[in-house]
Amino acid sequence: MMLRMEMTMVFSLLLLICFLSTAQLQPESNNEIISHLRQTTDAGNLSDNQQTCAQDIHAVLREMSASLAGLKVGMEYLQKDNEAKTKELDLIKQQYQEQVTKVGNLEQQYQEQVTKVGSLEQQYQAQLGELISVKARTNNTENQVEVLKRERKVKQVAFSASLLASGDGHIGPFNTQTPLVFRRVVSNIGNAYNPNTGFFIAPVRGAYHFEFHLYGGGHASHGTGAVLVKNGDPIFIAYEHQASYSVSPSNGATLLLETGDVVFLLHRQNTRIYDDQNHHTTFSGHLLFTV
Repeated sequence: MMLRMEMTMVFSLLLLICFLSTAQLQPESNNEIISHLRQTTDAGNLSDNQQTCAQDIHAVLREMSASLAGLKVGMEYLQKDNEAKTKELDLIKQQYQEQVTKVGNLEQQYQEQVTKVGSLEQQYQAQLGELISVKARTNNTENQVEVLKRERKVKQVAFSASLLASGDGHIGPFNTQTPLVFRRVVSNIGNAYNPNTGFFIAPVRGAYHFEFHLYGGGHASHGTGAVLVKNGDPIFIAYEHQASYSVSPSNGATLLLETGDVVFLLHRQNTRIYDDQNHHTTFSGHLLFTV
């Protein structure tokens, strides 16, 4: 734009110079000068100075025409170059706007990804918390299962045994009450009965039921009898005496036992108890339920 203004000013200055030069050479108008030149030429009265001035004017006019033509070409070139530069600048502006828009879109996508990552992190934390809770519940359940298994094992208490492991014969009579040890164990679920001592030890607090069956031959002086004992205290007795034939006294009881309570049979003094391969004399017990 500045270049165009400078060219316009140069062109105007040249026109002004041309006008002043023409005015100094002759005050009359161009038509009068031309007419005068024709008249003087025809008359042959032009002086050398006048001819030289006219030639100079024509030369200046030719130079000015040539300069104007060159300036016109230059202006057209500059105009085209300016248009090209303008188009290039517009293209750069368009590309810049496209890049700005692209950067904006990328920034928006980045923010969306950040938001998505934040949401995923929250979901992960929630799932992690839930997993920890599930794991804790699982561990608790496993512990409860183990407890139930142990309780079930404890609750599964039962035994049954006969007096002699082998052979046959009478035991007794004794002068004092003596613990009876039932050697042949048929079942001992929970291992609460000890076949070496004859003691049943309660593994858990609960209600237990016991039964004992005795067998003996008739005798004039000795009967057949035993006492069910809890922690040294007599509970029930089974006793029978007759001089001939056989006797089979029996009894039973349901007891509330604490963990560690001991139950066993005492052979009553001055009595006899018989057993053989038919296992006539037995002692049994089992847990009814825990309390």
